[in-house]
This record gives sequence, structure tokens and C-alpha cells, in this order.
Amino acid sequence: MQKLTLSILILLFTVVSYSASAQQTTRVLSLKDAQTIAVAAEAKAKANDWTVVISIVDAGGDLVLLKRMDGTQTGSIDVALEKSETAIKFKRSTKEFEDMVAEGRLNILSLPGVLAMEGGLPIISGDQVIGAIGVSGAAPPEDGIIAGAGVAAFK
Repeated sequence: MQKLTLSILILLFTVVSYSASAQQTTRVLSLKDAQTIAVAAEAKAKANDWTVVISIVDAGGDLVLLKRMDGTQTGSIDVALEKSETAIKFKRSTKEFEDMVAEGRLNILSLPGVLAMEGGLPIISGDQVIGAIGVSGAAPPEDGIIAGAGVAAFK
């Protein structure tokens, strides 16, 4: 009976140890992280006299932060949101979709939830996509520069 009990305890310990080591810690995009990203993005926009909307979503695509700079058209709110949603849903830059369309791959435009316009980037921690930023209000290449400045501040 003692051998059986000891064997069961050893087996349980082994399973628990393996399970604990196999778990991967995933960082969650916090409001503080989003604020850091937004501050850097806004600074880049201001340095170039661009006014934009900045949208930051978490890994589930839920809004963490939305910021509309003074003077930015309200239509940019929806566009920034769509850029961040595209970047998180597909875990890639919205510029990649823009480039595909420019190459003639127009079927990309029929994918639900895709906005093929530069300015959306995934936010990566380690090898995990933990959120995304979308920027709208300037020209798409400028939106991409602003989004890139925000993401760079996070790393």
C-alpha cells in the first residue's frame, strides 16, 4: 500500500511539475502600456504638425484607448478603430493588405474586417501579439509612421 501511495504521489508531482513548466506566460496590454504607446504616437504626430485619431485595442480586439487630437475630423475615429481591429484580427500590419491590393490581389477587399490602408500595426511582446494600434487622420504613410513610433515606444 505504501508503494502504491508513493507511486501515485510521484506521478502527481511529475504531472504538476510538467504542467507548470509547459504553461506560457502571456503579457496583457494594460492601460498604462496603451498610454505609453499613445503618448509616443501623439508626439510623432505633433512633431510633424499632423492631427490624428489613435486607437489601441487588446489581444481580443477590445478597445483600451482612443484619443482624438484637437482638429482631427471625426471620420478618422472609425478608420483608426478599423485599422487597429484589422491589425489584431490578422496579426499583421494593415500596410501588408494595402500592398496586396496594390499588387492586384483585390480579393483581399472581400475579407470581413479588413481595412487595406496603412496605419494599423500589431503590438508584440516576445512572440505574442497582445494588441494593436490604428492611426488615422493624416495620409496613410504618415499614419503608419505615427503608429510605428507608438509601437517602438512599447518595446
